Amino acid sequence: MDGSLDDWVIFSKDNTVDPHVRAKIYAKVSEVGGPAIELDGRYKPGPECEGALKDLNDWLGAYDEKRNVLDAKRCMAEANLVKGDLLELLAQWPEEETEKNRIPLRCLTLLVRLTHTLDFEDAVMKVNHHRHLPYIQLSQVGYKRAILHHDTAHILRTVVRICLPAIAQPRHVRNDRMEHYIIWVLHFLTNVLTISRPPNLPSDGGDDSDIARSAVIEAFHQQDIFAFLLTLTSGMGEDYTIQDTAVLEALFHLIKGIDPEKLFMEEKILTSANTDELKGLIQKEKAMLAGYARHAPSRHNRFGTMIWVKRDDERVSTVTGQDVLGNAQKSLQKMDKTKKWNKPKHRGKNKEDVKRKNDFDIKTPITESARKHLRSLVEDFLDSSFNPLFTQLRRSIERNHERVLSEHPLQYFYLVSWFLQAERARRKRSKTQSAESFGLIASVLNQEFFILLNRSMQRYVDEKSWKHLSACMKCFTQILLTVQEMSASSLEEDLDISENIQNRIFYEETNHDRVIQILKSYKDQGFDYLDTCTELAHVFLRMLEQYSKQNIDLQVRSRRRTRRKKKEAAQSEGGSDAEEINGDPDQDMVVAQIVTTERKFDFARFCARFMTQPCINTFVALARLYNDLNADQLKRAHRFFYRVAFKMELGVTLYRVDIIQLFNRMIKGPDPLDKDLPSFKEWEDLVKQIFKRLVKKVQERPELMVEMLFSKIPATMFYLEHGYDRAVSTRVPRPPAELEVRPGMEMDEQIGVAVSVLINQSKSDALAWVKKILHSASEERQSWHDAETARKEAQKETQSNEQQEGEAAPSVEEEAEPKAPTIFVKPDNDERRVAMFKDNKLRLLMTLIGWQRIGLDDDPDAAWIVPSALTAAELKSSQELIGKFEFDPPTYDDGKAAEDLLRSKAAARRKRAEYDDDNSSADEDEILFAAGGPTERKSDAIEYLKKKRGRRSRRAEADEVDDEEKLRKAEVRRKLDDERRKKVKSAYYVQDSDDEDDEERDRAFFAAEKERRMKAGRSILKAMTHAKLNEKEPAKEKGKKRKVVRGDESENESEKGDSEDEVVAVKAMKKRKTLNSDSDNEVNSGTESEKDNSDAASASSRAPSIARQKPLVELSSSDDEEETPLSSQLREAPLVKSSTQTTDVSVPNKEPVDTAMTGVDDDDEDDLPVRRAVLPRRRGGFVIDDDDSD
Repeated sequence: MDGSLDDWVIFSKDNTVDPHVRAKIYAKVSEVGGPAIELDGRYKPGPECEGALKDLNDWLGAYDEKRNVLDAKRCMAEANLVKGDLLELLAQWPEEETEKNRIPLRCLTLLVRLTHTLDFEDAVMKVNHHRHLPYIQLSQVGYKRAILHHDTAHILRTVVRICLPAIAQPRHVRNDRMEHYIIWVLHFLTNVLTISRPPNLPSDGGDDSDIARSAVIEAFHQQDIFAFLLTLTSGMGEDYTIQDTAVLEALFHLIKGIDPEKLFMEEKILTSANTDELKGLIQKEKAMLAGYARHAPSRHNRFGTMIWVKRDDERVSTVTGQDVLGNAQKSLQKMDKTKKWNKPKHRGKNKEDVKRKNDFDIKTPITESARKHLRSLVEDFLDSSFNPLFTQLRRSIERNHERVLSEHPLQYFYLVSWFLQAERARRKRSKTQSAESFGLIASVLNQEFFILLNRSMQRYVDEKSWKHLSACMKCFTQILLTVQEMSASSLEEDLDISENIQNRIFYEETNHDRVIQILKSYKDQGFDYLDTCTELAHVFLRMLEQYSKQNIDLQVRSRRRTRRKKKEAAQSEGGSDAEEINGDPDQDMVVAQIVTTERKFDFARFCARFMTQPCINTFVALARLYNDLNADQLKRAHRFFYRVAFKMELGVTLYRVDIIQLFNRMIKGPDPLDKDLPSFKEWEDLVKQIFKRLVKKVQERPELMVEMLFSKIPATMFYLEHGYDRAVSTRVPRPPAELEVRPGMEMDEQIGVAVSVLINQSKSDALAWVKKILHSASEERQSWHDAETARKEAQKETQSNEQQEGEAAPSVEEEAEPKAPTIFVKPDNDERRVAMFKDNKLRLLMTLIGWQRIGLDDDPDAAWIVPSALTAAELKSSQELIGKFEFDPPTYDDGKAAEDLLRSKAAARRKRAEYDDDNSSADEDEILFAAGGPTERKSDAIEYLKKKRGRRSRRAEADEVDDEEKLRKAEVRRKLDDERRKKVKSAYYVQDSDDEDDEERDRAFFAAEKERRMKAGRSILKAMTHAKLNEKEPAKEKGKKRKVVRGDESENESEKGDSEDEVVAVKAMKKRKTLNSDSDNEVNSGTESEKDNSDAASASSRAPSIARQKPLVELSSSDDEEETPLSSQLREAPLVKSSTQTTDVSVPNKEPVDTAMTGVDDDDEDDLPVRRAVLPRRRGGFVIDDDDSD
């Protein structure tokens, strides 16, 4: 309504506040005091002044704040408590008085509450708030004017005097009340700074310049408030701690919106800058009027004109004015200007929680005198208070103290950015300052501050708190600019610090990613946010490019959050397979792990990430406001588009209709850029080159005409650049690790383990699906079985009927038992189909119940079947087992879970491989010892060797087989023999414990050994008898016999094929030669001869056995040598039976044995891993007749 504030009060007094409340408050205000006649109308405190002030303070706390209403404040404003009582009481306080401050303290507490800025959100405002808030806001404007321009006293100075006794005390002496005195004073100063005229309320008749920022700065300077603030900030952290946030609020509201560049300009330079700014505004206005005059109607065409413009599909539009009569293009432009777009409002939740008083983007002009006073304060603050204050504030924000509110980080980062910009402006103005060190601002250039800044930026990006993020971006930008200025310093210390800071910032790839993410995230956050994020991206990209050129080997550290399998505890049965059990990362337990890697930095690769379509859209949004941008902002947009189109050769991303139309409008119009601007020529050249390349690209790729309607995705960009699609390699899906239940459990128990695992993973739907398939499969299998039984019975009945009728029944062969048809397992949905391939727990259950998988292991579409071998009863049993374990899961010992009983098959194979021999791969298949050990021999070994010898002699007489056939047969024999040996060896190690103590076998073994010893004794006696008979034969004949024997032995040794065998055989042959040469002495010596012959025979028999290392039966051992010295030789090489054979051997013209053995197949000896049966040996000139050689 119109009129004064008093008229408003009279009009609405009866309808706003409860009359009882109003009466109580008015009474208390009257008790405070008032004008006194005896004092010529001057103010006189009442006798109950202090108590009345206390009661009024209680009304504000107990009534307004508890009930969330504004009734008490409204009544006190109507009663003129502040201007009529509180300020007068403060003005009467003596200048020299500092102790008697009880009444001033009561006044201060009331002033802090009454001057506190009310800024409610619309969602929490009630009817009471809407009724009282406008009046209270206008009253606060009057409070501010009265405080700043009181007639008789300096109110601000008086308020500061209240806390001087507390400031004078050391920190360890001050109590909490004294600390809060200082905080109340700071809050009062902050309230005075924040009070401003509401934009939507009428004026109360006063001048706004009385309460402007310039007036506040003048009052603060005159009443020594700046000195008070500098005292607190310079001692922050040592003398003052809990006042840090209060000082922060006061400084923030003091300097927000003020341009620090103009603050440090000289008066002449500032005047010139203001003149240039005014000229620019006038030039823009002239260009706007000139553009309008170009199409404005003259006095001859002011008559009304209306035309129809025909459009597509015979539609028409109405356009008025004679300016559209020129051509069709003008008509369309006129239609575009007359269109109105009702932009839809944001209906979602507004996540921006920043009050109007914290909006720092509103520019605030100040007077020349206020600029001088504020510049003096800023210089003193930079010299003495910057580091103490911001160090203490950083610690408080990091520790998240209770006094730190949500808006304090915003104010903190904005103040840092503002003072850094002011420091750079001061250095530009003063040449002596530029040579000084940057140590005065070192508190915001250390690692602790960077950690807080990065953490806060990421937090506000995640929370989408754009105003807080804007303050952080301003701070980060100013730090980068300050570091860039430090790199140009003449001091070596500053150069080292600059290098270190840049390395810290650019080393972390998370900083690069965050800048790109912020640039991409712009949508509709406002022009100030758009300006801040584009400036940050421009400065960061430019500095990183320069730094990467200086440091060619720049390394960056990237951190990626990966999913790591949860490791199980190591168990006795093997915990190495814990990682392979959890084969499905989507379904198993995983934990997050940050993996840090270093790599060489590639600026071109990083810069390409800036050239994505969302980043380009952000700069396009900035360029659309080209008529409102200053020179720096236009230059920023120009540099980005130039980098995209020419440096990175990604001009195809700019080939979009709206972007091309924007570039054309900026140069050709309508409403083009001012041609007098310094950057107009650069923009004109850029747009010309972009259009030139566009035309050329359209001629090469006609498809671009269609793609200009859309944003470019990477696949489209690749095709437009190269003319063909990018070849995309598809990744073959990897099957999960195949599981098995740990051994020692029955089949039904294994199924219980698999069911329990699925239940623990909340996969009851999978169990229900398996039971459903089992039920349907059992019914289908049972139906087939019944049908097959009926068919067989019918066939038998038909045959019996034919036989009864006397017909000859045809002889029909008995048909094979038919197999049941295979049943395919069909998934019920797509998730089940994926689980049949990826879920190794489900696959384990399907395998345990007998289902089979058909196809390759890495084929996700491979089918599962119910094989023919499973009967209906087995399927039904499996279904019942699953149902049983589903509702009654089994429990295991030691509190183990079902998952602990699973292991990977691959891990189990690795565990078994640990017991294998560690020899090289060439000896893996070699059998190094006999399968049954030294005391376990086959009873038919001699017979086997005899049959082998007979087959070999018969093969010698047959036709020679070609080499290829011999190799093939030898390979087959070798494989068969290896398999047999491995089976024997397995049976040797894995056998029932009952077999270890077999008495029957032991008795048979010892009886056989006794029989062998008796036979050996009889053979020795016979040999000695023949030796005595042959003593009288000529030595020549005896020498021939020894020669023949040596020939036979050499032939046997030549058949070994092994170099090692030959060496051992030669040694044994030399030993036998020595023994044979002294045969006469050996025979006469009796028992001594027997011992020598036994040693010679045993040596000759052991030599090939040791060299071969692959005997079928071990032929000698230490025990055999003691008890049966000749048994092994006699079994291995049975001698001739009769004495007639000795004459054959001694015939001079008989064919040598070497010639007779030329037709023997030697390949058998090499291929077979068994010893070849040797020919009968003749030694010592005597013949042993062995009756048991058969």
